[in-house]
Amino acid sequence: IVCALGAFAGVLSVINDVKSKVGPEVDAYRLKRDVAPYTPLSAGQFEKIEMPERWLSKNAVTSLREIQGKIAVTTLKSGSLLQSDMIVDQPALQTGEQELAIMIDAATGVAGKITPGSKVNVYATFEGARDSDPDQSRLIVENARVIDVGELTSLKPDEDDRRREPTEAVPITFALEPIDAQRLTYAESFADEVRLALVAPGSDSDIPATNRTYELAKDK
Repeated sequence: IVCALGAFAGVLSVINDVKSKVGPEVDAYRLKRDVAPYTPLSAGQFEKIEMPERWLSKNAVTSLREIQGKIAVTTLKSGSLLQSDMIVDQPALQTGEQELAIMIDAATGVAGKITPGSKVNVYATFEGARDSDPDQSRLIVENARVIDVGELTSLKPDEDDRRREPTEAVPITFALEPIDAQRLTYAESFADEVRLALVAPGSDSDIPATNRTYELAKDK
């Protein structure tokens, strides 16, 4: 019995000694798969593990809040621990893009669900040029990237506005290719109404050319 108690005390001593050397554990994040350079980061690309704090480098990422709005600065390999020097802020504009802001009616936009980083499809409705021409709804820009959402603003209608009712609108800033910037500017100037359709996070819209224009008379 005395020997057993002695052995048990020895084991406890070894365990306590190991714990004192290892120290407390903290969360770290390991890549599930390779991530290409300049790819936006999301929580689904990482798995949480626990490691002794003393074994982690000072720039190890210990909270996924740190990846919000970030992109990979180089190829991130599967199984690697995520570190802050592997990621950088996602640029507001990419090569060839232009920044364009328009006011979107709060009642016709996706109220409260559009945030920086969202992708949206922009639809506009136009009256026919002549009385005999049909009204149309058109997909103006597909997968437009939102980079900023402003504060809700009250707008007074113009004197020739047929609605003659005050409206509330939100300034939304997009990063667009030049041709898409022209399309959106045209729609804001001449369309009866501009609406945004939120695209599911992590995916792109892919609407066939035959479905980009809608006329009620042609609907079957």
